[in-house]
Amino acid sequence: MDGTGVPLITPFDEDGELDAERLRELVRWVQDGGVDFIVPCGSNSEAELMGVEERARVVEIVADEADVPVMAGTGHPGLAETLRQTDLAAEVGADAALVVTPFYYSHDDEAMEAYYREVADESQIPVYLYSVPAYTDVKLSPEVVGRLADHDNVAGMKDSSGDVETLQRERRLTEDASFDLLVGSGSVYAHALDAGADGGILGLANVAPERASEIYQLHIAGEDEAARQLNAELVELNRAVTSKYGVPGAKAAMAERGVSAGYPRKPHRPVDEDVRTEIADLIDDVTP
Repeated sequence: MDGTGVPLITPFDEDGELDAERLRELVRWVQDGGVDFIVPCGSNSEAELMGVEERARVVEIVADEADVPVMAGTGHPGLAETLRQTDLAAEVGADAALVVTPFYYSHDDEAMEAYYREVADESQIPVYLYSVPAYTDVKLSPEVVGRLADHDNVAGMKDSSGDVETLQRERRLTEDASFDLLVGSGSVYAHALDAGADGGILGLANVAPERASEIYQLHIAGEDEAARQLNAELVELNRAVTSKYGVPGAKAAMAERGVSAGYPRKPHRPVDEDVRTEIADLIDDVTP
């Protein structure tokens, strides 16, 4: 997959239950905004606060509603749960699986490579590696990425390190393979595309799908300076709805844009009015 993907927000009602109709509305919202593919059950989706069956239900709803490819987040800390989650995602219509690095316990490079090879061997759908050290305290090494790129069922990677140097090393080590390298940080999207990324999976695309998609469209049109300028204009909004205020900030921002993303699931709490005002001002600065 290439282009702009979105780690789709999961809407919950006030009691913390999945709101299926709002989820369908969010699929339509991001598609209308121009995203190229959708990633349910990613980090911005509050996937780690959902059980295996619930995550499968989210993927099923998204796959049923979407007109673009669906890459489902299926990673868990343990192999058995990841294999089951990946099987369920394939059964309900996902086109690919995004598998986060095993976390909580420490694993060396040999263990990480063996883990991904087993997942890829068993998966019915293409597997994408996912490194997000800010959340997991685990960073997949470029050398392991380069070796895994030769596996027939490892289709690519989402790198959410925010480190363009690491991404460039990954690109160099995978250049001879059919391997989609996707960036996970909206703040460096244009720079990552310049460095060889094939696209991105961006939390920002929940809030401003049309602007995030515009960065990619400018890039493929050869207007790289305009892409970088637009990206710079979006950095503060991206920061507010990711690293600064997280999922509650993203849901508040979507409400400001007129699309209901529901309540954050506990232990998350909604942002306060001062934060809502800050986010509203940022949105006014960068959206029509």
